[in-house]
This record gives sequence, C-alpha cells and structure tokens, in this order.
Amino acid sequence: MRLSAVDNLKVILVAWVIGGHALLGYAAVGGWPYDEVNEVTFHPGVETVLAVLIGPSGLFFMGTFYFMAGIFTPGSIERKGRQRFVAERLVRLGTPWVVSAVVIWPTFVWIAYNGAGQDVSWWEAFTHRDPFLDSGSLWFVGVLLVFSIAMAFLPPIKERAITTGTVVGMTVLVAGTTFLTRLVFPARSGQVGDLHLWWWPQCLGMFLLGAIGGRKLAERVPDDIYKACRNVVIATIAVLPFAAALLGVLDLAKNAEPFLGGWRWQALSLALTEGILVVAGSLWLIGLAQRRMTGQGPFTEGLARSAYAAFIVQGPILLSLATAVRPLDLPAEVKAPVVGGGAIVLAFAIGWAVTSRRGASARSS
Repeated sequence: MRLSAVDNLKVILVAWVIGGHALLGYAAVGGWPYDEVNEVTFHPGVETVLAVLIGPSGLFFMGTFYFMAGIFTPGSIERKGRQRFVAERLVRLGTPWVVSAVVIWPTFVWIAYNGAGQDVSWWEAFTHRDPFLDSGSLWFVGVLLVFSIAMAFLPPIKERAITTGTVVGMTVLVAGTTFLTRLVFPARSGQVGDLHLWWWPQCLGMFLLGAIGGRKLAERVPDDIYKACRNVVIATIAVLPFAAALLGVLDLAKNAEPFLGGWRWQALSLALTEGILVVAGSLWLIGLAQRRMTGQGPFTEGLARSAYAAFIVQGPILLSLATAVRPLDLPAEVKAPVVGGGAIVLAFAIGWAVTSRRGASARSS
C-alpha cells in the first residue's frame, strides 16, 4: 500500500530541487552548471535574501530523499529477494545514471556553452568536465544505487522505534563524520563519477535512519519527536542569519571557503548545523506531511507517480530553458523564476506522460 503523505512530500521535494537548481544557475555562489555560463546574476542583496529564506533547506532536503528511500529499502529487499532487488535497482537507478553521465549531460552542457558563444566541442564537454563523468542532478541516483546494493548484501537491519536518543545519536554521528570526511573531500569538491563524497555522511546516515525506523516511521512520527524536531529546525533556521551576520558572512561567494572543510571551527560549525538540520528536518518534514498532506486524488496520485521521471529529466530541461531565454534582456530576478517554474511544469508533464503510458501498457497486458 502506498502512503499518500510520503508521495505528496516526494512531489514537493522534487519540485523544490528543480526550482532550487534554477536559482543556483543565476547565483554568484553557484552550484548548478549554468552558473558557468550565465549572462546575468542576482543582485547581491537579493542573493542574500534568498540565502536566508531558502539556503538552510539546501543543507538537509537531499538527506530527506535518502531518508525516505531508506524507509522502504529493507522491505523491498525482503519481498523481492536479493537477486531481483539488485537487478531492478541496476535498471531503475543505474541505467539513468550511465545514460546521463555518458550522453545526456555532456550534450546539454555543450548546448549551454555554445549558446553562450563559447566554442566548445561535444568531446570537450564530455572529457573536460570537473568531475569526469559528471551526471548532473543524477549523482543522487548513482549514490543511492551504491547504498541500496550494499544494504542488499549486508545483514538485515532490524526495524525498531525511533527514540530521542536515536535522534541525538544520529545527529552527533552525521555531524562528526561530515567534519572528518571534509578534511579529505571539502564540500562542493568533485570526484570521478560526481559521487559527492563530501555529502556521504549525511546521505548514508539518513538512509540508515530510515531503514531503522522502517514503515512504521513512514506511517507516523511519534508526536514528541515530531514536535521536538520542529522546534529545533525552526530555532536553528532563525538563528542562522544572525550567526552569519556576527561572523561577517555577508557574501556567500566570497566568505564560504573556510566553511567547506579542513581543521577550522567554521567547517565544524557547518557540519554541526547540517547534522542538526538533516536529522531533525527529515523527521519534521515527514511528520508534517503525515499531519497536513494526507489527501490524495487522481491528480496528486499522478504527480506522485511522475516525480521520479521529473527528477531524471530536470537537468536537460533547465539548461534548455536557460539557454532559450538567454537572449532576452531581463534581470536574473525574472529569468530564474521563469526557468524554474517552466522546468517544474515541463518535467512533471513529461513524467506524467511517461508513467501514464507505462501504466496503460501494464493494464492492457
């Protein structure tokens, strides 16, 4: 049985990722490939406001995806058996990653560069990307494939109730391992295959927390944990702008480097903030969905069914739309919402068409 709250949350998170990538393409701080060729950027004041309003979610929303994936993975392994589970994951996750890294992503990066007037060959776009085998937003499915296969071959994780001690322990574990990992792999660094190793402690920690909590956690986050996590997230996000101002972090593009890794108190403080937000934030979000987003009809069911396909196709759509509006003499404050909104609609429309056709074929057979 599907859980409407989880489905609805998934739709919101995918839309957020697509919109967030559109914004990053026009941000001085970067984080999305279009920022390498963008023709306009946000006014520094606007970028600061966006960083305050939206920035904190970037520290934990991706971890929430892994959290939800972890919730359902042990049950899927048990139902299907190891061999079938691995085979299906190789197709569902591995195939999109390979196609994106080898064909789709270099092609659309090449289009974006040439649209910006830079004479770059397709081969250069493929071989000279940093990192090599850059797959765009599909790094997520590549890493999830690694975690899923590893779980299939490890001893089964016993599902148990999530307690306050579990939440605190995972927060400390994620924060500590994030800091240590970034001594070697600083945040935003590239590795072959675009593995985002600097983010693995958060992603793996949440994947495991989801597996420990299991389906019962997907059905209902206990009230005491939900309320505590909500309060922690709100308090942390409220404090962040004041802390940044006190520390003199007023320009993210110029002041971010000390926070990205190394034996620095700034890197430790960011790792601790991420640990707090990703653990508490993931539990709060899924608890919020269980309490406020349980309705589901034909339209919302269709959106939920389309979400994974929308996530897969977002990269080419975003780069195509940004290239298409490039000649227009408009500020980034206009272009980014247009590109983001258009990409969300197009990505889900394509996902809807693909999954509806697949469902019709399955019913007819």
